[in-house]
Amino acid sequence: MRILLTAVLTGMMATTAMANPPLREVKQINDGLLYVGLADEIRKNCDSISGRIFKGIGRLRAIHKSAQDMGYTKDEIETFVDSRAEKNRLKARGKAYLKANGARLEDKASMCALGRKEIAKGSPIGTLLYEN
Repeated sequence: MRILLTAVLTGMMATTAMANPPLREVKQINDGLLYVGLADEIRKNCDSISGRIFKGIGRLRAIHKSAQDMGYTKDEIETFVDSRAEKNRLKARGKAYLKANGARLEDKASMCALGRKEIAKGSPIGTLLYEN
């Protein structure tokens, strides 16, 4: 009986550990943060496009809630979001996205073109933007 109980508890602990990979590996969370960050950069670097600020805040809250629903604690989420290494990793992904889409932060015309493209597609980035 003791062996069975030990096996069951070990299995439960392994299942719990597998259910919560590091947040940096959760695509839904990372992509959501990336999209909000890219929309923010587009609105800051294109005078003819503005951000849907309240929608962006709502999206960030939804990402936070999704992480909690997946079993992550508030401390785990805050540690992830506040991590300098994670911020740098996300910025690198953002720069790669911009480059892949022909945009650069220092080139306002390219940022506006990307913003208009995202708005037209109705992408997760585009839904956080509108043309003035």
